[in-house]
Amino acid sequence: MEDVLNKKFALLIIITAAFLIPYLSSAVTVAIPSIGSEFAMDVVLLAWIATSFFLAAAVFLVPFGRIADIYGRKKIFIYGIIVLIISSFLSVLSNSGTVFIIFRIFQGLGSAMVFGTSLAILTSVFPLGERGKAMGIETAAAYIGLSLGPFLGGVLTQNFGWRSIFLLIVPIGLLILAMVFWKLKGEWAEAKGEKLDLTGSFFYGLALVALMYGFSILPETSGILLTSVGVLGMLGFIWWEIRARTPVLNISLFRNNRVFLFSNMAALISYSATFAVVFLISLYLQQIKGLNPQDAGLVLVAQPIVMAISSPFAGRLSDRVEPRMISSIGMALTAVALFMFALLNSQTTLEYVVGILVLIGFGFALFSSPNMNAIMCSVERKFYGVASGMVGTMRLMGQMVSMGIATLVFAILIGRVQITPEYYPLFLSSVNISFIIFAALCFLGMCVSLSRGRLRECSTDS
Repeated sequence: MEDVLNKKFALLIIITAAFLIPYLSSAVTVAIPSIGSEFAMDVVLLAWIATSFFLAAAVFLVPFGRIADIYGRKKIFIYGIIVLIISSFLSVLSNSGTVFIIFRIFQGLGSAMVFGTSLAILTSVFPLGERGKAMGIETAAAYIGLSLGPFLGGVLTQNFGWRSIFLLIVPIGLLILAMVFWKLKGEWAEAKGEKLDLTGSFFYGLALVALMYGFSILPETSGILLTSVGVLGMLGFIWWEIRARTPVLNISLFRNNRVFLFSNMAALISYSATFAVVFLISLYLQQIKGLNPQDAGLVLVAQPIVMAISSPFAGRLSDRVEPRMISSIGMALTAVALFMFALLNSQTTLEYVVGILVLIGFGFALFSSPNMNAIMCSVERKFYGVASGMVGTMRLMGQMVSMGIATLVFAILIGRVQITPEYYPLFLSSVNISFIIFAALCFLGMCVSLSRGRLRECSTDS
């Protein structure tokens, strides 16, 4: 009975955290104009409001996953929530744009500690036959956070000011802490006694920052240079990790575990192909169809709502059916939907747009939960934290790549100009080309997903 209660409260705690962080990242986007106006921030600083959070989260995900494996996943999760609470409260007290961005970096750090342990805790608590269902519910909570974030952010900013977005984090974070201390029993640290590879962690962070930020400013010369440095840095990091006695990222997880390697590759490709969809369709709805931001938001909410509804079903299904088959079908549906978006023109109906968004939402839900289940079930218990961190890293890197591809296409076809009616034909061409690239990526992801091999053949030590 105690084991059942522990599982239920663990799931409740993780889904609350899974809602909180996507809410935090998406709600802020609506408040950026208000924040920029109050602090008189230029365009570059405005971009760093979002970029600083994502970069900090991506850099620290894998190292904190490894730290959690060594010192305890619940302990690092608790510290992450505390960092989120404190940095969010300090954001409310910010008196300049630079100070605010510093606190955003700490929010990314706290998010990495939570992201890097959440899936690991679920995998530690739930047995093999129940993990998919739990991960499906966790994924649904994340999509609800993404869906409600812009809406709640807009309501809070409009009625109480942008600081209220961060103030809301404090009571929710305290509630999570109370549930952890009250009901979450036990600790999980299967790599206890091993040392953390500080040198590898340092070079991993530097290489990832160069790679992700460089890609985001392509095709500028500095973007090409930083991306190249990032790639070389990652190769150097891999060389170091192969020789390290206690690596922060055990390369054998990729070399000797086909399921882990291909599942992570599929995740990276999937996020690279889908994250910019909302960005592109939002611009299309407002620029070409003439919708106001509120109406455009109502159209766009179709995708995450379908994701939230479908993810628990997909997760439960992956406990019974080979996950690679479910994920691959999801990728195939998403590829078809993305190709259909490549046919957009000024005469396309809103019903057509909503229908495709629903198809993408369903396809991505079929892919995401089973793919996460495959990643977590393919490694030994002592690597759960690192595996959880890799899931989050693939998500964040994919999101940056997706936006980078869309930005690169716009820069080549239109240039860095404001989108006015005379540029509408070139804008539509850019959207069409972007979706063709994304559809091709998704098809590649489907092939990678099918190539991973059967999950039942991998290590499922529980």
